[in-house]
Amino acid sequence: MCDERTEADDAAFLVRTGQTRRGFGALSLAALAACATPPSDPHEVSEQDVQVTTPDGVADAYFVHPATRRHAGVLMWPDILGIRPAFRTMGKRLAQSGYAVLVVNPYYRTRQGAVVSEGESFSDPPVRERLTGLARTLTPQTQAVDGRAFVEYLDAQRVVDTRRKVGVMGYCMTGAFMLRTAAAMPERVGAGASFHGGGLVTDSPESPHLLASRVRGSYLFAVAQNDDERDPNAKTALRDAFAAANVPAEIEVYPARHGWCALDSQAYDQVQADRAWARCLALFSTALA
Repeated sequence: MCDERTEADDAAFLVRTGQTRRGFGALSLAALAACATPPSDPHEVSEQDVQVTTPDGVADAYFVHPATRRHAGVLMWPDILGIRPAFRTMGKRLAQSGYAVLVVNPYYRTRQGAVVSEGESFSDPPVRERLTGLARTLTPQTQAVDGRAFVEYLDAQRVVDTRRKVGVMGYCMTGAFMLRTAAAMPERVGAGASFHGGGLVTDSPESPHLLASRVRGSYLFAVAQNDDERDPNAKTALRDAFAAANVPAEIEVYPARHGWCALDSQAYDQVQADRAWARCLALFSTALA
């Protein structure tokens, strides 16, 4: 998960490559525009900001889906920086591939809308402190409660084909949220994908990997190389847990840094991000068929 060590890795990378943070900001905007390119033969989509009622309040979210026919629903949990243009773009890109996508604000109990402003970065200590404080308000219990409410919202939409299973995607800290959603609604979640997920394997009795026996469907865990270097046993524990539960799981370490899949991340790697995205689309095409 994003923390001071991730920030140190990013700083070292920028030094090695001769970039500055300001220069990287310009690159990020260019990358965001480039990766907004729709898939081949994209669906025309409809999009709107929505309000989702949960047991703890009302969550703001972005709902985007193909303009015609009904499609499988997908819940997209953003990373620690929350809902923002990059994840709206990623949600829209997935909708153009034929899914009804709900991108949610995990911090709705505390803050509505974006929790970072344009120009703010996780590398800034005050921003990092604010975000980690928000992240600490989200417990295993709130993650399961919210995941259930968000999936139920998808199922209530006329554009969602409830004959098909739901997919869940999580980035950074929300890789764990993905698993807790799947365990809360095993009868509905047919596939889950975690991208540079943090805290998936811990010593806690509530460690997300221990939920493998409670989920159904098929799963993808795209692991960052520097995360694996810090904790090489995590991927083994994940493999063992899913194998013991007889639940299919693709677990792979990518030659990329933590955060490489988020379009506006300093670690963004288009080649490896597109590769992980393609693996997710392949998973959804079969598991949510």
